[in-house]
Amino acid sequence: MQDEALDVSDYLRRHIRTVPDWPAPGVQFRDITPLLQNPKVFRVLIDAFVHRYMDRRPDVVAGLDARGFILGSVVAYELGVGFVPVRKKGKLPFTTVEETYELEYGSATVELHTDAVQAGQRVLLIDDLIATGGTMMAGKKLLEKLGATVLEGAAIVDLPELGGSQRLREGGLEVFTFVHFGGH
Repeated sequence: MQDEALDVSDYLRRHIRTVPDWPAPGVQFRDITPLLQNPKVFRVLIDAFVHRYMDRRPDVVAGLDARGFILGSVVAYELGVGFVPVRKKGKLPFTTVEETYELEYGSATVELHTDAVQAGQRVLLIDDLIATGGTMMAGKKLLEKLGATVLEGAAIVDLPELGGSQRLREGGLEVFTFVHFGGH
């Protein structure tokens, strides 16, 4: 009897490492680096993203600092579209727009070059993981400040108990993820 093919979500989940008590006691850190290290798994991941967006055809892919750069640049290349980085404050050399968002203890700021996207362009926003949703919402707001339309926020992992994906949807951003890690 032949084994049934795994669906993509199950396949990817099997290659995500959980690191207990990192970076703080009680936290279950979801580490995607094994997905990137294994060329077959990385190909399955990228192909799954590309197949999802092939017909939706964004004009640009925007990746969030820093793992969104890895995923977003490869997806953009495979789709034949441009890539723009949404960076942490102080990392971009040209004129920027910025957006500050709240963290659990304090705040952070991300930036985008003012010429990164053109008004009316359709953008796919991508990162590795959605936790509280703050970084992705800040990226959406930056892209919209420049007149772009964000088609969807995409990530490999959703941590729904942290409420980020729900906050993003409530803030007007469609969200897509492959793997959900509920609870601990």
